Amino acid sequence: MNRIRVFAPATVANVACGFDSLGFAIHQPGDIVEAELNDEKGVRITGITGDGGRLPRDADKNTAGVAVLALLEHLGESRGVDILLHKHMPLGSGLGSSAASSVAALYAANQLLGGPLKKEEMLPFAMKAEASACGSPHADNVAPALLGGFVLIRSYEPLDVISIDYPENLFCTILHPHIEVRTEDSRRILRKHIKLADAVIQWSNLAGLIAGLAKSDFDLISRSLNDIIFEPVRSLLIPGFDRVKGSAIASGALGCSISGSGPSVFALSTSMEKAREVGLAMKQAFSELQLESDIYVSPVNSIGPRILQPDENPVEPLF
Repeated sequence: MNRIRVFAPATVANVACGFDSLGFAIHQPGDIVEAELNDEKGVRITGITGDGGRLPRDADKNTAGVAVLALLEHLGESRGVDILLHKHMPLGSGLGSSAASSVAALYAANQLLGGPLKKEEMLPFAMKAEASACGSPHADNVAPALLGGFVLIRSYEPLDVISIDYPENLFCTILHPHIEVRTEDSRRILRKHIKLADAVIQWSNLAGLIAGLAKSDFDLISRSLNDIIFEPVRSLLIPGFDRVKGSAIASGALGCSISGSGPSVFALSTSMEKAREVGLAMKQAFSELQLESDIYVSPVNSIGPRILQPDENPVEPLF
């Protein structure tokens, strides 16, 4: 096999109370990489679609290229990889756009080379790509994009990543506003110090959320999906956030918060039907402000990256 097409999914990081430590994968949207093995050492980005010309074509400056370069160096590989990247998710969306690109490229390259590494062993290379994109090697997007499901990053030094059990009937609604929030900007406005009392509430909510997921206790999940530290600050960058969140809760969502650094907003529900109803309400609330958005609805993605058939394309927004 000298050529392959791979899809890697979008992700929801933080999941309300799990700042920089918790994330999960969804089935749509995501990015596609077409990768080809060649006899010339290194990585070439042969083209990028869907980015409006904004992403760098230099392999050492593009997350897909950075990740594969690190993989090839680790393996001592004399062959090289050509990468054609198709962006099917917006930049600055809060859905792990850079992570989807690097994970798709990593998985594709590893497959072309005969699968020498397990998914878990590729994670440090994806984190290196994240550092090149936003200055921080955080894993709450790349880990779920690569491993699938819910993932907890218990420690970064040493790296300790744990897959979390979750209910099968857990569905995610994503509202993606047609605006962009840069990760650097959303991190810059965060408070440098927090009250001990707030920290206790936050880490108690994280513990409650993980327990609720593991026990399939939807009431506990709902009570724990509460971020009292970061959401109040970051929501200021998202027009109509309180209105959208209120509409999601009123429509029966378990909870609603900011996806990653925003501007996308996610909600969790117990059925696909409910998730669709929640999506309609969220979109209506946002449109009342004369703002456009896309809605994606899917179960939690337990797979992560996957090989695509030649004519297979990602699913479009629900509405």
